[in-house]
Amino acid sequence: MPLHVSPAPAPALRSVLTALGSPTAVHEARTPSLRKAQGPATPELPLPVHVLDRITPAGASATRLSGWRFLIRCGERAVAAADTRLTPDGWAFSHFFEGPYVAATERALRHAENVQKAYQPRLLSVPELYMLTLWLHGDCRADAATGHPAATDLLVPLAPAPPGIAAHRPHRVAELLPVLTHRLTPAPLLSSPA
Repeated sequence: MPLHVSPAPAPALRSVLTALGSPTAVHEARTPSLRKAQGPATPELPLPVHVLDRITPAGASATRLSGWRFLIRCGERAVAAADTRLTPDGWAFSHFFEGPYVAATERALRHAENVQKAYQPRLLSVPELYMLTLWLHGDCRADAATGHPAATDLLVPLAPAPPGIAAHRPHRVAELLPVLTHRLTPAPLLSSPA
């Protein structure tokens, strides 16, 4: 079933288009593939980026929207990505970047297109584990900027994934969240013998 990609806020898209049209922004970006790109570069597949700040003692995840990410396509593939962030004045371009998460996101989205159920794609970042996942949210009508992972949603860890977590393998939130909880919970301090 096709993915239901939510439209990004118009000012976020405009800020990326403005940055792509600025020779200075593109030239100063640390993205050699974007600087060397032949032909027009277009922002596609806007994905809201949510950050997993903590997991509550009850096992619920506390997330917040940190921005919108656009894959920058040139020709047949994504060559970079552009992030936007919310400022007091509204949505603004943050930066261009490249690296393994760009290709991993594109790959995960292609595979998600073949899933039998319709999903709304989002990104979920777990900074404490240096982990980024494609979050396939089951409610396609939901506001992409809000909400928390539901137990039946899918998380697809993007490569490179943390050791012991398979990249590009879909996991139900109910299965992966306990693993993340275990990894995010600090080990108790051992008391020294008296």
